[in-house]
Amino acid sequence: MNNLTSSQLTAVGQTAGRRHLYQMVQAAKLPVVLAVLLLIFTALEPTMLSVGNLRNMLVQASYLVIFACAQMVVILVRGFDLSLGTSVSTISVASGMVMVHLAQGGTHADTAVAMGILAGIAIGAVIGAANGVVVSYLRVNPFVATFGMLNICLGLSSSLSGGFQIFDLPVTLNGIFYRSAPLGIPAPVVASVLVLAFCHILLVHTRFGRSLFILGSNPRAAAVAGHNSRALLAGAYVLCSMLVAAGALLLTARTGSGEPNLGGSLMLESIAAAVIGGISLRGGQASVAAPVMGALIITTLSAGMNLARIDGYLQQVLLGVVIVATVFLDQGRRSVR
Repeated sequence: MNNLTSSQLTAVGQTAGRRHLYQMVQAAKLPVVLAVLLLIFTALEPTMLSVGNLRNMLVQASYLVIFACAQMVVILVRGFDLSLGTSVSTISVASGMVMVHLAQGGTHADTAVAMGILAGIAIGAVIGAANGVVVSYLRVNPFVATFGMLNICLGLSSSLSGGFQIFDLPVTLNGIFYRSAPLGIPAPVVASVLVLAFCHILLVHTRFGRSLFILGSNPRAAAVAGHNSRALLAGAYVLCSMLVAAGALLLTARTGSGEPNLGGSLMLESIAAAVIGGISLRGGQASVAAPVMGALIITTLSAGMNLARIDGYLQQVLLGVVIVATVFLDQGRRSVR
């Protein structure tokens, strides 16, 4: 019995050692990829590393970091959110309409902005709750459930706006959440850092976060351990959509208007950023470093291709290739572990 136990312990130790080595290699790989991309695009276009361009890239990446964090939360529990892009559009239009209506009705601009922000967060929570209930309690596949919500939000954003932008938002929104730079750091970057800190604390240092890891790693074990798996799963979708709302409001601040097409390709890019950063689509793992590295790599690719004057449609093709390749490599990562 002792010999068997000793052998088992040795095997466990060897497995842990391999995993640790694998994690070290993974951690070092992404910064190297980012550096190589920067060198390649700088060789093609020297302005790639200009201060202005790097600042613009950092600001652009900060939005994607937030959306990738949102996807990470639901990917952690073996899901994803296809409605992210159209949710962004709906939240932008609805919150913009609230701000404009209140401001034009005589409400102070700061109050109008605050109420618009609260409305946006509330709408995000409702969208997330709807997704969560359908996925967890009605047991509908996440693909089907969130694809349905994608179309609902698409219809809502179009009908509310009539297909047109919502103008005349209070300038306070743009001034505080886009143009300001606390300590010289652009406001969107500050916001993304706060979101990263929030996600890290929630996932690592709270019972809710640790329960999500258990649920994503082994749903049966979560049930045996007494966790309310359905409530946890629904909660993950609510959290995801509230993070989406935060990102949508920041994008609305940047444009200065409610945009019915603001979501664009964010759904694909957010999933790609999470997976490229090392988050497995099979669930059970999450790290705030993943959205950061994934977003930086995608933003660098996009900025480099723009400077190299690569056609926008071809850029979408290349992004699709990167996503497929990353998912394929993810299968290899799982087999190694």
